[in-house]
Amino acid sequence: MSRGKGFRPQMGGGNMMAKLAKVQEEMQKTQEALQHERLTVTAGGGAVTVVISGAQRVQSIAVTPELLQSGDVEMVGDILVAAVNDAIEKSQTLAAERLNAVTGGLGLPGM
Repeated sequence: MSRGKGFRPQMGGGNMMAKLAKVQEEMQKTQEALQHERLTVTAGGGAVTVVISGAQRVQSIAVTPELLQSGDVEMVGDILVAAVNDAIEKSQTLAAERLNAVTGGLGLPGM
């Protein structure tokens, strides 16, 4: 397909490009802010506490002495897995909500 001298993609001109640049800048700011946000999740009736960032990085895991003294290694492992998985899911939800707030009005594919 020949693209003559005057061919320009139909994206709404410079206005659309300016919107996309603005959205990209806002997305970057939002992602940086998410790195500093913290979510706290507990499991096992408060026996395990996981702190995770909005960028899905585990910051800390605390286990009560009572849980460790139970001697049930399998149960401790199960509670840890449940707490970490719950924390990751909540962090992903937070990130998706924040990023959707930036991109939601554009109707861009995949956003």
